[in-house]
Amino acid sequence: MASLLARRAAAAAARRRRLLLPPPAGLAAVRCGSSALPAGLLRRGGLVGGRWVEAAAAFAVRDPASGAELGRVADCGVAEARAAVRAAHGAGAAWSRLPAKERSALLRQWYRLMVESKDDLAKIITAENGKPLKEAQGEVLYSASFLEWFAEEARRVYGDVIPASAKDRRILVLKQPVGVAAIITPWNFPSAMITRKVGAALAAGCTVVVKPAEDTPLSALALGELANQAGIPAGVYNVVPCSRQQAPAVGEVLCTDPLVAKISFTGSTATGKILLKHAAGTVKRVSMELGGHAPFIVFDSANVDRAVAGALASKYRNSGQTCVCTNRFLVQKGIHDKFVEKFAKAIESELRVGNGFDAKTTQGPLINEKAVEKVERHISDAVSQGASIVTGGKRHSLGKNFFEPTLLSNVTTKMLCTQEETFGPLAPVIKFETEEEAIAIANASNVGLAGYFYSQDPAQIWRVAEQLEVGMVGVNEGIVSSVESPFGGVKQSGLGREGSKYGIDEYLEIKYVCFGGL
Repeated sequence: MASLLARRAAAAAARRRRLLLPPPAGLAAVRCGSSALPAGLLRRGGLVGGRWVEAAAAFAVRDPASGAELGRVADCGVAEARAAVRAAHGAGAAWSRLPAKERSALLRQWYRLMVESKDDLAKIITAENGKPLKEAQGEVLYSASFLEWFAEEARRVYGDVIPASAKDRRILVLKQPVGVAAIITPWNFPSAMITRKVGAALAAGCTVVVKPAEDTPLSALALGELANQAGIPAGVYNVVPCSRQQAPAVGEVLCTDPLVAKISFTGSTATGKILLKHAAGTVKRVSMELGGHAPFIVFDSANVDRAVAGALASKYRNSGQTCVCTNRFLVQKGIHDKFVEKFAKAIESELRVGNGFDAKTTQGPLINEKAVEKVERHISDAVSQGASIVTGGKRHSLGKNFFEPTLLSNVTTKMLCTQEETFGPLAPVIKFETEEEAIAIANASNVGLAGYFYSQDPAQIWRVAEQLEVGMVGVNEGIVSSVESPFGGVKQSGLGREGSKYGIDEYLEIKYVCFGGL
């Protein structure tokens, strides 16, 4: 096995020397805060069939903290997307026939390289996404853990033997890769949302075409460079970055090309519905991780200090820009005032807005001004209907994409911030009286990704956990994501599950074989 990996690594190095497009001066020279971006992992081209390819045009990638241009990346279009699909399809037969043990070893090598490069990968994430460097480092390790997990799961794709009703027959069940998977990912976790999908796909024996978010393509391309270094064969991992203008056409190609067998998408519910319509024409397998509107319920029996700590983590991680962030706080009447007071003090004492490269920063910028405007709109609407600003409430003086962590009280269910996903640092608190009322408010949504509640009543814990209409429940916990756990939602929050032992099933077909004449 060691010699096999050595041969693959040597071949990959030779391929890079022949085909690598050097990073342009604009990318290599960029400095963010006190840190220079790592030139060794910066790539400007798409990755198609193991080759770094240019496109007819390029688009700018910007630092959301300053608006400065980090560099320009190939603006791949329909032609490049189709070429990537063909490359993935061409590599599929050999990759699927590779013994699971060998696929596992290659994924593990990719994992090791990610861990070794964690600081450089984190700098890229902070530069293009804005999140604090410490959070970015955590994302890289979380991202790498999916490659490690699915390297192990690759060797555990078991079939079955079913007792037959006829004595001269045997019934066998095989699990086989679905084929080419199109992977469409968001900007808020530009590394982890890729590996959570790609790790499972490659472990199952599928090949992939990744379309990263236009705001954060550099992380996807850096992963491509490390995949090459790990010896992942040409065509197995392809990347087609594109601008916002090209995204609809590229997305349509990936969802309609007959060579693509599977779509996995993380993003808004509205975009997911469009992709589902495209995929319906060729009846593709789909996984959708869509919008959330997470409730966070604090019952009278809760430990308030722990609830406040959980609320702070659940709401303000990545400045509130995660699909499982709490969007609505429901606090029971008996402890409402105490919770709001302690929550406000924690926000003011523990959160610090700043550039992600500043070691003291806990809250980076929002991804763009449009995101800031949505937060402002939700606050304005709530205040106009009687809500009170407890702390925060306005843009931060650091720049147009920075916003103060905000807490609202006297919130009602008629306000926009309790009806739409804010995706920003806004925490609205609704006061309730009974458990039944809280459950009704929490479930009054057409989405159901995550939900959280704090209680020390064992009977209540069972009741509420079972009644919340969400795919993931945090009981006395504000953060629930882990590589071992199935991630996904119900209602219009999506289809399928990612991570865990269930994640690889999204990329496998079940084949029944009837062996007769025995």
